[in-house]
Amino acid sequence: MIAPRRYRRILAVLVAMLVASFLLAVAVGTVWISPWTSVRVIAWKLGFTGRPAGVPVSTEVILLQLRLPRVVLAAVVGAALAASGAVFQGLFRNPLADPAIIGVSSGAALGAIAVIVFAGSGALAAFGVPLAAFAGALLTAFLVYRLARIGPSVHVATLLLAGIAVAAVISSAMSLVMSFAGQQVRDIYAWLLGGLVGQGWNAIGAVVPLVALGLVAAALTAHDLNLLSLGEERAAQLGVEVMRVKRRTIGVGALLAACAVSVAGVIGFVGLMTPHLLRLVVGADHRRLLPAVLLAGPTLLILADLVARTVLSPQELPVGIVTALLGGPFFLFLLRREGKGAAGARA
Repeated sequence: MIAPRRYRRILAVLVAMLVASFLLAVAVGTVWISPWTSVRVIAWKLGFTGRPAGVPVSTEVILLQLRLPRVVLAAVVGAALAASGAVFQGLFRNPLADPAIIGVSSGAALGAIAVIVFAGSGALAAFGVPLAAFAGALLTAFLVYRLARIGPSVHVATLLLAGIAVAAVISSAMSLVMSFAGQQVRDIYAWLLGGLVGQGWNAIGAVVPLVALGLVAAALTAHDLNLLSLGEERAAQLGVEVMRVKRRTIGVGALLAACAVSVAGVIGFVGLMTPHLLRLVVGADHRRLLPAVLLAGPTLLILADLVARTVLSPQELPVGIVTALLGGPFFLFLLRREGKGAAGARA
C-alpha cells in the first residue's frame, strides 16, 4: 500500500505535468503564443481580469477558436479513454483490456457511422451519433465479455481472440455501411483514424456532461472493482452483487469509450497504457488509481495530439496513428510478459 504522503506527491507531479502539457500545446503552432499570453486571455474570458493589453485580435482568435478547443477536447477524450481502460482492466482483471483492443471502440464507431451515413446532418445526427455510439459500445462490451469468459475468469488469450473476432465482424459491417456513404467516405475514413480537427466548443459542450456522468459512475464502482479483484466468489461473500456490478461496470466503460469515439474517432492504446503504468506507481486500489488516471490520460493525449499536428507541419497526422506508434510496442511487451507469466504458472 502506497503511503498517503507519497500518493499526494505523485498527484502533484501529475497535475504539474498536465498544466505544463496544456500550456505547451496551446503555445506551439504556426504562430507562437506565449504561455503568459494564454493565461491572461483565458483569465479574461473567465471573467477574472479585464481585457489583456497588447494582445492582437488575431492571437485571441487563434487561441480561443482553434487551439484552446482542441486542447480541451484532447483532455476530455484522454480522461474518458483512460478511465474506460481502467474500468475494463479492473472488471476483466486483465492488463490488456483496452476499449480499442477488445473492440468496444469499433462497436461505438459502427453505431456512429450508421447515424452519420443514414441520418445525414441536423438535430437527428447531432443527438443520434453519441447515442448510437453508446449502444454499439455497450453491445460489443457485453458480447466480448461473454465470449471471453471461461469459468470464473477471463484469460488473456480468450479476451484477445474474442476482441479480434468481434472487431473483424464490426469492420466488415462498417465497410458495408460506408459503401452507402458516397462522397462522405473520405471524411469518415479520416475520422476512423482518430483526430481532434474541426471540433469546436459545441462538441465539447455536448460531450462533457456525459463524460462527467461516466467518471462519477466509475468512481462509484472503485470499491466494488477492488473486491472483484479478489475473485467473484470472494467478492460475493463480502456482499458484492457481482452480476449487477459487472453490468454497471460494462455500461460505465462503454459510455466513456462511446463519448470519446463520438467526437474523436477511434484512438487506441490510451486506455491500455495509462492505467497500467499508473498501477505500477500508485498501486491497484481503484480509489487511488482513478484520480491518477484522470490526470495522466489527458496529458498523454494532449502531447500525442501536439506531435500529430507539428511533426510534419503543415501536414497533420491522425492522432490515432501517434498513439498506435506509442502503444503498439507497449502492447507487445505486455503480451509477451503475460505469456511468460502464464507459462511459468503452468510449469
